[in-house]
Amino acid sequence: MDRYNLEERLIAFSVLIIEIVKKMPQTLAGKHLAGQLVRSGTSVSLNYGEAQGGESRKDFIHKMKIVLKELRETYVCLKIILQSKLYSSENNINKALEENNELISIFVKSIETARYNLKNKNK
Repeated sequence: MDRYNLEERLIAFSVLIIEIVKKMPQTLAGKHLAGQLVRSGTSVSLNYGEAQGGESRKDFIHKMKIVLKELRETYVCLKIILQSKLYSSENNINKALEENNELISIFVKSIETARYNLKNKNK
């Protein structure tokens, strides 16, 4: 997957997160989890953009790890929302969980590859 397709995929994921958040209940729990979800779920796109401008290979890896951390946080938040039924569309939550899981896999592999390349470059 080229980086532009991944960037567009991350942006689409962030838009899906925003759509979910807009429909969450205005209860104390709903507001809290909506705020958390919108922060972590949209930061993946923004931090990926930062990673593309990494000053070094190590900086790139560090920023990619931040994206992975935010994806994992988003995944847990979505699971809490699903299990506590704080959603208007279970379909959107399940769609977001599936995409989130796939993105986590992509970033785990990308970080492994970048680390491998860094290690071999220094030999």
